[in-house]
Amino acid sequence: MNLPNILTLGRIFMIPLMVVCFYWLGESGRLWASLLFAAAAVTDWFDGYLARKLDQQTALGAFLDPVADKLIVSVALVLLVEHFNDVWLTIPAMVIVGREIVISALREWMAELGKRANVAVSYIGKVKTALQMISIAVLLGAPAGGLLETAGIYALYAAAVLTLWSMLIYLKAAWPDLRDS
Repeated sequence: MNLPNILTLGRIFMIPLMVVCFYWLGESGRLWASLLFAAAAVTDWFDGYLARKLDQQTALGAFLDPVADKLIVSVALVLLVEHFNDVWLTIPAMVIVGREIVISALREWMAELGKRANVAVSYIGKVKTALQMISIAVLLGAPAGGLLETAGIYALYAAAVLTLWSMLIYLKAAWPDLRDS
């Protein structure tokens, strides 16, 4: 167990705290949930940076990091879909969660073929992740109906577009193997 893995596990343990804050602490709870999500997003960047910088990359970390990311993003999107109860927020949430399922399955399949590097994280995927994390943090804590909430929704749509774009990049990279099998 090293510091990057501890940070990753910390992200997983933040999930129930985020949910509790969102539902049971009143209006200020949404802000606390947003701050927890933002802290998790920062630790996502920081644990990867530390793992590379300190040469502490592990198989456990390689497994847990994407799991932690997908769990906290999915739970936060479920909270937002329930909170907003609006198809216009549900659409980008479905795109983001659906893409994560498709790409996770694709990476697993490519790994079985010994070609996991063919579907490595792209630059577009990193930008998508950053925009997604910012938009979700904003939407979790923004006052209802304000300019910040509107900006968060537009940012979530931009993240959904980048989500589809990055998925197409991954599928294009894997297409020769998909076609041949």
